Amino acid sequence: MPASDNRRALRRELRRRRRVLDDRTQRLASMALARQLMQLTSLRRARHVALYLPENGEIDPTPLVDWLHRRGTQVYLPVLRPLVENRLWFVHWRPDTRMVLNRFNITEPDLRQSGHRIRRLAPWAMDVVLMPLVGFDDQGHRLGMGGGFYDRTLAFAAREHGPRPTLIGVAHHCQQVERLPHQPWDVNLDMIVSDQQVLQPRTAAL
Repeated sequence: MPASDNRRALRRELRRRRRVLDDRTQRLASMALARQLMQLTSLRRARHVALYLPENGEIDPTPLVDWLHRRGTQVYLPVLRPLVENRLWFVHWRPDTRMVLNRFNITEPDLRQSGHRIRRLAPWAMDVVLMPLVGFDDQGHRLGMGGGFYDRTLAFAAREHGPRPTLIGVAHHCQQVERLPHQPWDVNLDMIVSDQQVLQPRTAAL
């Protein structure tokens, strides 16, 4: 079976694993994830943090939001960039931010809202980016949704010099596999956090 077919089959299986988690398990996993994240120095020092709104069984990072706001940290959400294929903006998210569905039926901030209410921050200027994972292994290799949005947006992070955010993949523990194939364009992660562990990959060299 070609490698691309293997990855598609693995995505289907790992999505199934997280979809079958009941509401209570999801809620407990989300709270456990938040507790793990709150202990990280990179998040405790951060002033600009990007996270995501969960879809399709993804582990929910939003219990972290109140804690971040109390610390004076600004929270951002990914938004599909208009007219730019497969890249993201990070847009400041507040309780009064108007939300819309994008072309994938994923909720995101409405870019038509007035400029003083919505502010974008360049990816390189973020302190931390929390990225949803479909799968991961203990080498820090990740399996994303397949669209390449984060990989293209954060490709600059592979440079040896210049500012860059700490990249943290988050997932349910059940999404860990023994080994994932690594593609040349895959963005390496600084760490992976699940509801059960904090994994600092030996191969992460960003």
